[in-house]
Amino acid sequence: MTKTKKNTEIPFNEEFCTRLEFRLCKEFSDSNDSKLKGFWCDGVSWLPTDNQLTRKHVNDKRIIITKAWIGKSGQDVYQATIHFGKKSLSNYAKGKELTECIPELDSETDWIEIDIEGKTIDIRLK
Repeated sequence: MTKTKKNTEIPFNEEFCTRLEFRLCKEFSDSNDSKLKGFWCDGVSWLPTDNQLTRKHVNDKRIIITKAWIGKSGQDVYQATIHFGKKSLSNYAKGKELTECIPELDSETDWIEIDIEGKTIDIRLK
């Protein structure tokens, strides 16, 4: 007899990080900030450390800290802190995808904060 297979789908995955990468590129290209002109994102790691992908961790801490490759070359390594809002927390707890939690292009809110000198980026999901 075989054991029942658990639902091991993790919402913070390659597909989500790829969509986040494309959305960041669009945000940089549309930015009025002269410091961000020519910036692009060459990837967001979907493999953070320290068991951050568990539902308990995300529910308790409401963040995942990973890496992103950003800059004029797209190769500068930034510490990326992904902040979970109400919708993304709910989706994560239910094992649902997170792509719908990335703010839209016409978003009125400032959903990213970037520190070019410190090489950090904070990303706020819905």
